[in-house]
Amino acid sequence: MFDFTGKTAVVTGGSRGIGRAIAENFASHGANVAFIYGSSKGRAEELEVKYAGSGVQVKGYCADVSDIESIKAAAKQILSDFGKVDILVNNAGITKDGYMMLMSGDNWGKVIEVNLTGAFNVTKQFLTHFIGNRSGKIINMTSVGGIAGMAGQTNYSASKAGLIGFTKSLSKEVAGKNINVNAIAPGYILTEMLDTIPDKMKEKIIKDIPASRIGDVDDIANAAMFLASDCSGYINGQVLVVDGGLTA
Repeated sequence: MFDFTGKTAVVTGGSRGIGRAIAENFASHGANVAFIYGSSKGRAEELEVKYAGSGVQVKGYCADVSDIESIKAAAKQILSDFGKVDILVNNAGITKDGYMMLMSGDNWGKVIEVNLTGAFNVTKQFLTHFIGNRSGKIINMTSVGGIAGMAGQTNYSASKAGLIGFTKSLSKEVAGKNINVNAIAPGYILTEMLDTIPDKMKEKIIKDIPASRIGDVDDIANAAMFLASDCSGYINGQVLVVDGGLTA
């Protein structure tokens, strides 16, 4: 259905979980993929090897999205290696959960720095490139927590709500330059992050989801491919909720 032959996608947090699924789906549909990762070197190398000789270029770059100098260096190398970038997926994110009365300033700040400031840092590096080409797709990974809020996640929910505002504001700045800026808000998705939840709690979660299942990473990757495709040319500043009807 989707054909990204000749396109280059940059995916942050691309060595595992949702980011890895997005990177693999783009590569499997013809795109060259530059993925940024923080510490999962083994998984990054595994992903590179998987697509070696496949006809597409898939390469990882170790960088800290919350560190502007680190991201500047990575973006410069990506543009040198690939020549151009057509799609940016700001997926990198962390959690440091806890009730606010017990939350440290460090745990608040780090989540904001990675999840929200990280998206600013990375987008800043590629935005001039997109504007110069008068073309680009920017997809920000927010969360249903940024829409409805989650107890014990004031830092995470605030960062994801901030990404929604970031998405809507930036879309108004660049829509006239043929650049689409949208967001995806996943619900509960089967990732390592969900593995920490006890089985009894998972059973309750499933009962609360109208679709009667927890989402798969490919559910999010499919949404990303749609927003990165020509099919979404007139969609801008929107949040696509992918949660099985949980927040409907």
